Amino acid sequence: MHTRGLLPSLTLCLAVVTASIGTAAAQPPAPSPARAPIIGRWDLTVQGPKSTYPSWLEVSLSGTRTLVGRFVGGGGSARPISRVDFKDGAVHFAIPPQWEKETSDLVFDGKVTGDTLEGTITTPAGQKHPFTGRRAPSLRRSTPPTWGERVPLLNGKDLTGWTTFGGTSQWSVENGILKNAKSGANLVTTAKFTDFKLHVEVNLPKGSNSGIYLRGRYEVQVEDSTDPEPKSTDLGGVYGFLVPNENAGTGAGTWQTFDITLVGRRVTVVLNGKTIICDQTIPGITGGALDSDEGAPGPIYLQGDHGAVQYRNLHITPAK
Repeated sequence: MHTRGLLPSLTLCLAVVTASIGTAAAQPPAPSPARAPIIGRWDLTVQGPKSTYPSWLEVSLSGTRTLVGRFVGGGGSARPISRVDFKDGAVHFAIPPQWEKETSDLVFDGKVTGDTLEGTITTPAGQKHPFTGRRAPSLRRSTPPTWGERVPLLNGKDLTGWTTFGGTSQWSVENGILKNAKSGANLVTTAKFTDFKLHVEVNLPKGSNSGIYLRGRYEVQVEDSTDPEPKSTDLGGVYGFLVPNENAGTGAGTWQTFDITLVGRRVTVVLNGKTIICDQTIPGITGGALDSDEGAPGPIYLQGDHGAVQYRNLHITPAK
């Protein structure tokens, strides 16, 4: 075997390999998706054409390399995000329309800086809405609540302690019953609460719809629903998030009783004596929320823009 020329060739190959190793070692490792700073829940405030509105985003890791999520806009329910793109602090995703009349996607582009998130939402109508956001608080409580005195929310005579927003008020009080005659304004308490136990009795005509917003941010659905396999958007569900374990409704035209306990994010809903949601975590605000400041106290608000409804015996027991 001839070896002339073999040593120089071998030396050249070793030099190339060594250079390659050195180049590879100089490259920083690609960031792991599991440590992407976009992961988590974000409370957003969006600047619309006329005013600001609240929004919410959650990003999580699916498997080992794919980021997915959920998004809540100014209305509607939590919407799934099949893929969230994140690189060098920039986040991007697109989701199909939900209740919008347009057919284009909603497009989200933002930039993470520490615990803040800023960017632009392009609506299906093509409008660009700038937003700012911050990480959502955990709302974990270190000790169980100590309950105060039970307080009536309605005096049985008039709307003292309440105010309306979002349309022409159709609310009145007659013989201790709070009535919304038809679709109009929403009704909200002037008092604000943190953790509480709420008792409400409600009567819906056939086909109507309302909602009880806890701290003005989390809607417990009030609807004439008959589905034996309920959804989060049916009676007693936390809209778009938490599904009742059964349909415990007694039907349109009957008085139905809610007992709702909210401590931090943890909610229990008892409907007509049956526990249909037991100590579950509400991930974030629901569509129609007053704001996205989840760490702050908030009011009780009753949805009046969907249809006729009656309420009575509204009482709240706040935590001390």
